[in-house]
Amino acid sequence: MSRTTSRTTSRTALLAALGLITATGATATVMTSTAGAAAAGCKVEYQITNQWNTGFGANVVVTNTGDPLSAWTLEWTYAGDQKVTQGWNATITQSGAAVTARNLSYNGSLTTGGSTSFGFNGSYSGTNALPASFTLNGVTCNGATQPPTTPPTTPPTTPPTTPPPAGGKADNPYAGAKVYVNPEWSAKAAAEPGGTRISNQPTGVWLDRIAAIGGVNGGMGLRDHLDEALTQKGSGELVVQLVIYNLPGRDCAALASNGELGPTEIGRYKTQYIDPIAAILADPKYAGLRIVTTVEIDSLPNLVTNVSGRPTATANCDVMKANGNYVKGVGYALNKLGSIANVYNYVDAGHHGWLGWDDNFGASAELFKQAATAEGSTVSKVHGFIVNTANYSALKEDHFTIDDSVNGVSVRQSKWVDWNRYVDELSYAQAMRAKLVSLGFDSGLGMLIDTSRNGWGGTARPSAPGARTSVDTYVNGGRYDRRIHLGNWCNQAGAGLGERPQAAPAAGIDAYVWMKPPGESDGSSKEIPNNEGKGFDRMCDPTYTGNPRNGNSMSGALPDAPVSGHWFSAQFQELMKNAHPAL
Repeated sequence: MSRTTSRTTSRTALLAALGLITATGATATVMTSTAGAAAAGCKVEYQITNQWNTGFGANVVVTNTGDPLSAWTLEWTYAGDQKVTQGWNATITQSGAAVTARNLSYNGSLTTGGSTSFGFNGSYSGTNALPASFTLNGVTCNGATQPPTTPPTTPPTTPPTTPPPAGGKADNPYAGAKVYVNPEWSAKAAAEPGGTRISNQPTGVWLDRIAAIGGVNGGMGLRDHLDEALTQKGSGELVVQLVIYNLPGRDCAALASNGELGPTEIGRYKTQYIDPIAAILADPKYAGLRIVTTVEIDSLPNLVTNVSGRPTATANCDVMKANGNYVKGVGYALNKLGSIANVYNYVDAGHHGWLGWDDNFGASAELFKQAATAEGSTVSKVHGFIVNTANYSALKEDHFTIDDSVNGVSVRQSKWVDWNRYVDELSYAQAMRAKLVSLGFDSGLGMLIDTSRNGWGGTARPSAPGARTSVDTYVNGGRYDRRIHLGNWCNQAGAGLGERPQAAPAAGIDAYVWMKPPGESDGSSKEIPNNEGKGFDRMCDPTYTGNPRNGNSMSGALPDAPVSGHWFSAQFQELMKNAHPAL
């Protein structure tokens, strides 16, 4: 969704000569000088993140170099006709050329040396002149940032789409729309060294327990996010991404992601979780938002792969298959949420390293249809499916295909592929889509692929196919996905950020998304008592030697991880380091 352009040599040289310019990733950024006495001081980094012929995006990092602040107001004045059209992480107002950005409730406190960030999109005509100065609570901080001087001819938005008919839905909700930036995640990302390079990216909002609807520990609840989304929306379209994730007996084959509801608590799921969410989403106040709901990850496929008769069976999954509460819960959620005109349901469809085998693929698709037609729902309540949510499978393996062979031995016979029909998420998503359409889902069915952590860049990324000595050297030498085993899923070492969120990137794909917020843990490396119902799964322990679900391999997990969903700084830094495309 974003694009960068080169800076001209003469402009950059001029700023460098003035001693104002520093390099931040691929963007030239001017750092302001510190101003004020010991009791008051500030530093501002104003970064143009992208620019086109009628508009631009910017990220602003504010650092307090004086005494601690409990609230802040940043002000600047444009020399031209720039207008702020959409902002996030701050309340931004404009009167003529004068712009004022004020903290929100959660980012007003700035310790000495503390930083926060906010971002915005703006419009302009002619030249996008730089702000000459900034003031933070009345303290002057001088400086600005060099914008691109060779702008693209089109803005970095998603492809245009025909507006949906009255009372109808867009074929692809992401097309022609901005996507909500979660201020809470954005603030955590921006606080990390180098994090401002991605802190303005849209990520999913996880409603992983009943309390999350109203907000946990003073954090933002569902209404808070939707209200902020209205602020970010401006005059265009905006997508809000929600993760519906609280089924009874949730994620029956794992412990790190267990939930608060017991296997039989389907009544609580309906009345205390789905019904309140539906009531909020149906508020006419939010009718102008495009609300994408990704429904219950890591649940339905377990009823195919981890039940009696399979070597990976668990007693918990047998219980959930017998009582039918996964199917009932998903059907109920689809029916309630899908009845709201501006809600787009996407059901979880696992990933190729889980369901790509013949005996998993078709059976899972049949189960998805069963759930989509349960509890009064119909297939029309399903707008699409999402794959690779919170997982690490490579988007596209370029150095080998499923049809390749080495010395007469098929790639499918390699230890890595292990008779799977697919080698990456793009081919799997497109094939699953075709299968679902053949079962009666709408021919316009769209797929989402979570690319938040499947970049696998860095120095270990292969640049060519592996040696053709054997099928294993060929596959292992050329594969981007560097996991020890496809079944490894927890805080994987060596992983990197993947493709940035974007609409309609490939046939049948509605969007690449960052549904799993980068930097949020998959599970703790050791048992950590908590009140969130989350257990300790040995797959998150870096010393664990495995089980049948990962071929009895080492877990490949990073050490010292917190409970799932909590901030994991070391992982965030590694994801940035190994990003592909690189930051």
